[in-house]
Amino acid sequence: MSTAIITSEAERARMRASTQSFFGIVRGELLKMSRRWSTWIPLVLVQLFICAGMLIRLIGNGTKEFITQHPLNFMYSEMQNGLAFIRIFTGLYLLVLVAYVIGLEYQQGTIRILVARGVGKVTLLAAKVTSVVIAALLVIILSMILVVICIGILMLVQTGNLDALKALTGQYWADAGIYMLTVLVSTGVTILLGTAFSVLGRSLTIGLSAGLAWFPVDNIGAQFLQLAYRITQNNFWKDVTAYFLGPNLNIMASQVLPAKLGFSSTGIPPLVDVDGAHTLWVTLVYAAIFLVVSVVLTWRRDIKE
Repeated sequence: MSTAIITSEAERARMRASTQSFFGIVRGELLKMSRRWSTWIPLVLVQLFICAGMLIRLIGNGTKEFITQHPLNFMYSEMQNGLAFIRIFTGLYLLVLVAYVIGLEYQQGTIRILVARGVGKVTLLAAKVTSVVIAALLVIILSMILVVICIGILMLVQTGNLDALKALTGQYWADAGIYMLTVLVSTGVTILLGTAFSVLGRSLTIGLSAGLAWFPVDNIGAQFLQLAYRITQNNFWKDVTAYFLGPNLNIMASQVLPAKLGFSSTGIPPLVDVDGAHTLWVTLVYAAIFLVVSVVLTWRRDIKE
């Protein structure tokens, strides 16, 4: 009986140590991120781009009249612009961050030290991805605060007051919440995309270049298929774009939200009509593929770097 009790207590202690070890790795990854210039310089640039995009209306004509005559429409427009900028620019930033967090570990060979200390390869990968997810949430929160500040500056400069905020309704906040969920979906699949390429290439260079090239190639490829359709008049070329990740992310918010809002695609859309459910399913399939590739390759391959 005493032996069984001792064994049980030892097992519980082992499980507690394992749990602490995982969160310890996450803390360590967050600490490493906070000490890299490669974390902060791109982040500052991303926030500057977002602010510049939001404040461009300061030099536009008719903004004051738009705010005073159609305050709710103005707030919807700024909500779309702000969240679209957050989705695009933070997505690029996270691809860079993932490449450094995962790919650099392989490239420098330091992953061998971590694994030699008894950390499981899949556990290490999960901890790294978790740390990136935490960083992503913090970056999105920071970006949202800056967007709100920029909208306030725009209203104060153009009208001298914040009266447009009085036009906000409960439906506005519900629509903003749904749009925010599409941004989070895009953020999640972007992190998994960067993770898959970093694990596949086992280097910072491959993870960074392949991750950053995915969406431009994805979007430009749709234009080449449009040309192929015009030459051949075969609908196959247009139908294929319905399963491209980038175009589906570009149009997701406009399809999930009510059509009466008039939201448009924030980039090149698929060349055929798709609905919100389709964009979500396509994104889910890509996310599952990226996740499986990352886990299987990490689990099956030996670390020889």
